[in-house]
Amino acid sequence: MATVKTPAITSAEATETASSSSGVDDGFHHVRRGEVAGDDDDSIGGYDAERMRARTSLTVEEEKKLIRRIDWHLMPLCSIIFMFKNLDSDNVSNARIMNRGTSQNIMTQLGMTSDEYALITALYYIPYIIGEAPSNLLLKRFSPSHWQSRIMVTWGIMLACHVAVKNKEGLYATRFFLGLAEAGMFPGIILQMTYWYRPDEMSLRLLYFYVCGNLSGIFGGILAFAFDHASGAGGLSGWQWLFLTEAIATILMGVAVWFLLPDFPQTASWLTDKEKAFIQARLPANAPRAAEQDFKLSEIISSLKDKRLWLFTFIWAFFTVGTSGVRFYQSTVIADLGFTTIAQAQLLNLPITVLGLVVIGVTGVFADNGRLPRPLYPLTFLVIILACYGVLVAYPSSGAVYAATMIGNAVTSAWYPMMWPWRVQTTSQATGSAFSIGFVNSYGQIGGAIGPQIFRSAYAPRYRVSFASAMALVACCALTTLATWWVTRRTESDTRRLKLARIEAAKRDHAILDDVVDHDLKKKDRSDTSARV
Repeated sequence: MATVKTPAITSAEATETASSSSGVDDGFHHVRRGEVAGDDDDSIGGYDAERMRARTSLTVEEEKKLIRRIDWHLMPLCSIIFMFKNLDSDNVSNARIMNRGTSQNIMTQLGMTSDEYALITALYYIPYIIGEAPSNLLLKRFSPSHWQSRIMVTWGIMLACHVAVKNKEGLYATRFFLGLAEAGMFPGIILQMTYWYRPDEMSLRLLYFYVCGNLSGIFGGILAFAFDHASGAGGLSGWQWLFLTEAIATILMGVAVWFLLPDFPQTASWLTDKEKAFIQARLPANAPRAAEQDFKLSEIISSLKDKRLWLFTFIWAFFTVGTSGVRFYQSTVIADLGFTTIAQAQLLNLPITVLGLVVIGVTGVFADNGRLPRPLYPLTFLVIILACYGVLVAYPSSGAVYAATMIGNAVTSAWYPMMWPWRVQTTSQATGSAFSIGFVNSYGQIGGAIGPQIFRSAYAPRYRVSFASAMALVACCALTTLATWWVTRRTESDTRRLKLARIEAAKRDHAILDDVVDHDLKKKDRSDTSARV
């Protein structure tokens, strides 16, 4: 075995490495692909010979082809599921201004004021917040394909129920049960990805995921524009056609997910036994695995004691409260600018979505190379959002407000794919990962309930007080992000260093036996020379 015996590399300093026939001096343990790893290696703490042999079983080219196959089987379906979820979120705000000023507007038909309509987001997010973590804990028990299918079919049924509502109480009830039905969809997908990909590989996959997901802004705007003109056909108003069409499509997609979505590497019929072992072996030791026990209370307790769980939850909460209200009122703000008719105002949402896709794509590619600290990207986005909100408070002109809305909301969409890879670096094991991901995404979504309440009709039409409040919350998010970066600096830095080392090792057809070990919450021991596995 052509293994490079090197001392440990800490996040603060690199130690001298022993020379070897490979000539590699990066502080990590290398082995040539295709060669059999040894039964024991005392220089690598926690060395698992069986896992290391599986990790070196494929060449670099074989690994690339395998990962591409996984991408094609997993990511398109996950991305489409996310797009359907975003479509529902966009359409409830689009429905608010469809056929405005006529008897077929949803608020007119149901006898609702602007503030009463804003309550539907709170009623949607309350069960959504409560149900996310429990749903994630059940995903492994019932399998991702069956659980995600159940989620989609039940939320499609609840969307169809929107068509029959006759008053605001009916709409409140349907939105509440819709939130309960949808709970667990998004964190379930993030959790499922951790069974297939390493944390340093998440950026590129989330790029595809969020680009496809945010196409909902384009489809939603086009559908709202079309049904605004079709209002009255078949005895249904435009907003009813909007929800009915989405409901039918969601139910059909949910049925397809049952049969098409891969569950875990061990159960994939399109993988060989060698490929299954390789996929699991290349994951870090703390990654969740299908063979683990479905539920372990000790892992939940350990997660709750981890201060990083609470820091990331506060980051999500500050961000969603500070930005979700702006996104919810995006269509209304554009319509109130007086640029054009209500129907055409729907189309003015499209450039915001297109710019968001561009920002997600560009930043996703840069973040994937691992050269800059990941927290720099969301922090940069927060600064841009603050600047845009400043323009919205000052309200210099209608054109400037539209430009600020476009840039601010586009950057907001790009924030999430920058954050999730950072978050999953510090989760551990099946139950712990399921709970931590679900917890952060659920209680971090409190902004969906609170954010729109900041934009009350008393502050219309310019919402200066609302935007100023949003600025303060985004600033709190930036400060919490800085604090979290400090706490997680070792794991974040080690993850990037190992990624760069893997890129260089691949050029020599080498595998690296080391994994990142979580030392964030431990006191640094400079005398520790155990390798990082």
